[in-house]
Amino acid sequence: MIKKEMIAMLLAGGQGSRLGVLTAKVAKPAVAFGGKYRIIDFPLSNCINSGVDTVGVLTQYQPLRLNTHIGIGIPWDLDRNIGGVTVLPPYEQSTSSEWYTGTANAIYQNLNYMEMYNPDYVLILSGDHIYKMDYEVMLNFHKANNADVTIATMPVPMEEASRFGIVVANEDGAIREFEEKPEKPSSNLASMGIYIFSWKVLKEALVTLSSQSNCDFGKHIIPYCHENGRRMFAYEYNGYWKDVGTLGSYWEANMELIDIIPEFNLYEEYWKIYTKSDTITPQYVSDTSFIEKSIIGEGTRIEGEVRSSVIGSNVTIGKGAVVKESILMDGVTIGEGCVIEKAIIAEDVTVGKGVNMGVGEYKPSTLDPRVYAFDLVTVGEKSVIPDHVQIGKNTAISGVTAPEDYPGGKLESGDAIVKDGDRT
Repeated sequence: MIKKEMIAMLLAGGQGSRLGVLTAKVAKPAVAFGGKYRIIDFPLSNCINSGVDTVGVLTQYQPLRLNTHIGIGIPWDLDRNIGGVTVLPPYEQSTSSEWYTGTANAIYQNLNYMEMYNPDYVLILSGDHIYKMDYEVMLNFHKANNADVTIATMPVPMEEASRFGIVVANEDGAIREFEEKPEKPSSNLASMGIYIFSWKVLKEALVTLSSQSNCDFGKHIIPYCHENGRRMFAYEYNGYWKDVGTLGSYWEANMELIDIIPEFNLYEEYWKIYTKSDTITPQYVSDTSFIEKSIIGEGTRIEGEVRSSVIGSNVTIGKGAVVKESILMDGVTIGEGCVIEKAIIAEDVTVGKGVNMGVGEYKPSTLDPRVYAFDLVTVGEKSVIPDHVQIGKNTAISGVTAPEDYPGGKLESGDAIVKDGDRT
């Protein structure tokens, strides 16, 4: 039997419904980030930088882009004969065929994969956070405390604490209480959804709770371990960590990359972020263009103005166009004379000439106020926007749209156009 000290299980099946039209056709961990990367690149890079060379990636919702991106793990040096990266979709078993119904259920369905490596420890990760963490330091903390379970935690503002699993710990880090998304939190130490389990403890908890419907770490496994007297510790992390689960936090995290001294630095030599890189032609910047404080991807052609924006690869920005405080993913085409302000435009979108995006005053969303609650224009991938239309703030567009979809040539603030077959 192969023996690995610690293996990682990376949960990447999330639909990411709070990202609206951005995740209509792609899993949240596969959404582009920072002009070059995808969200899943961050936990995968953390693994290889931390010496964790065996990673199971659990996929489910819209997995194609994710599977293609990961491949056999070459960009992260995870193409190993023993270990490496393995994509683990739900599969048909002799007795049943089951989708993953919760985070812990997904891990339970892959017990055989984990047993193959007979690990001492199992690291559970989420595929949709932006951060850099040395998991080896966390493992050393786990060992030093002879812990059964270690939860990575970080302080959050008290008013936000009810969104997280909340930990109450002693001075030495021993966990006294754990509350999953409490209405009245008794601490501001939030679980980051990163756990190290001693293998025997994890296996016993998963098997015992296997009949539990929608079995989840925060709701079931962690409380079960706590109630059964397991040694549980909180590992406090104080670096940059961002859950990019909402349009607002996704936009903010991208914008933070372009600060003069970025809070999250993509350029550190000693902790590189790896990604699948295609062979792309160089950028072209014409004599009519102006660029200020922006990230520009390879193969991009700029003839207009770009200010405080994150631009992916193979993007075209036409003559006289102005792009401000926006995120343009790979393959976007912006027509001549457009003004694009505070927009998130997904891959392979075509914007016609003279389009004005992000105009007027903010209004609440008529589509889904829980998702669209920011003064952003969000455009789903492969959408088409006709020439000379005006698009208000807090709007969403998905699909191939025509002039008649814009009464009076306008999409008012708070409104949306989602064509049949496109999910919101």
